[in-house]
Amino acid sequence: MKSKVIQNIDLITLLLYFLLVTAGWMNIYSSSYDGSGFSFSSRYGKELIMILINVLFLIGILFLEVHIIPTVSYYIYGFIVLLLVLVLFIGDKTGGSRSWFIIGSFKLQPAEFAKLATALALAKFAGREGLKIMSNFRDLIFLLLIIAFPAFLILLQGDAGSALVFASFIFVLYRQGLPFYILVIIFIEILVFISVFFISLNALFIILIIGILLIYLILSGNKRETFFAALLIIGLSMIGFMYVIFFKKNIPLHIILLISVSIVSLIKMISVFNKGKLLQFVIPLLLLFYIGSAYSVDYVFNDVLKEHQQTRINVLFGIEKDITGVGYNVHQSEIAIGSGGFSGKGYLKGTQTKFNFVPEQDTDFIFCTVGEEWGFLGTSGVIIIFTILLLRILKIAERQKSAYSRIFGYSLASVLFFHYAVNIAMTIGLAPVIGIPLPFFSYGGSSLFAFSLFLFVFLRLDAERHTLFS
Repeated sequence: MKSKVIQNIDLITLLLYFLLVTAGWMNIYSSSYDGSGFSFSSRYGKELIMILINVLFLIGILFLEVHIIPTVSYYIYGFIVLLLVLVLFIGDKTGGSRSWFIIGSFKLQPAEFAKLATALALAKFAGREGLKIMSNFRDLIFLLLIIAFPAFLILLQGDAGSALVFASFIFVLYRQGLPFYILVIIFIEILVFISVFFISLNALFIILIIGILLIYLILSGNKRETFFAALLIIGLSMIGFMYVIFFKKNIPLHIILLISVSIVSLIKMISVFNKGKLLQFVIPLLLLFYIGSAYSVDYVFNDVLKEHQQTRINVLFGIEKDITGVGYNVHQSEIAIGSGGFSGKGYLKGTQTKFNFVPEQDTDFIFCTVGEEWGFLGTSGVIIIFTILLLRILKIAERQKSAYSRIFGYSLASVLFFHYAVNIAMTIGLAPVIGIPLPFFSYGGSSLFAFSLFLFVFLRLDAERHTLFS
């Protein structure tokens, strides 16, 4: 069996992994080296020890009896969920979130392993023979609960960034048969969320109403119903507007539009509820959903979030600048990356790095060390290696005979992509600072071990790619 594993192991993926880990350690060394000589008690020294222990453990994973992996999937998921619950009560609070078990010098963050555990449970459940996501609503709900439950527990810890990573599993469900229109609905919702910060609710509601009516017209082809719905919304809005003028009430236009659309949508939904006309029921429901979510985002932002949280979001979208407060990290990171130019200042020669201008420079902001010392060439190289690794994982996933292995592979690719894309975007000011590490690069034993274990379990499954798992 050992010879078969060695023969079937994907050497290209192994090479890419060790390239990333080596480059990551070099940049951790650069960002934390103080010129006093090598020390195993330093951060780069501890990271090197973790890498060596990690590699020895991962070699053992490659020779693990492969049928054990799907057998213990639910047990691992249950154990990690238990840790996520326990950390809420007995965990240590670090960086504003209660996410860590700390025993002496040993630190463990269960949230990092929750992604792997969720992938195992998802593969086990969705990989069942004959399961079709959209044919059984109960199965779809169960799959969503598998993803949402650990994310909810992590959110309770105060670690919104790690919880947000679980949204990437939607791409796994899409590969397993989730319709494309679900992704379109989610994409439009993201656009609605962002639009709230740039245009007024009045304008946004009008755009949404016109857009949904056009979609209904295109999909149904019923000009008469579309025209009547538009006329009814306009008529009710005019009545509301006249009421405001006549009685001198202070009611915003977007509230009038919200009430008018709600009335028309509910009338339409009730009229077709028992007639099997799914499209005519769903389209008005979507309009209510988008308008309601836009209104709720505006309300939460202005009336629920604290001032520093509002500032963080405004800084992200460029609405305001705060380079000495919440925008300090990103501002200094952009300076570091920009100062690297085309080829960088040279290894160990980064001034932003050496003078600690960027907080968390060897963890969440490790990419700015790459940018400063290796320049455009270095950052492009890192992005290219990550991209090749992701494409390789997807290629390997597609050659699996077992649905279990394929789903697990897509889960790995989705989580890796989310982490590396958001982390890099975060350091250059294109995404909010949500505190997620760059895989294989950022300092931290939990992150390194969890991602490595994720990858090597997949490689072990791939070594038995012609085997069917249940």
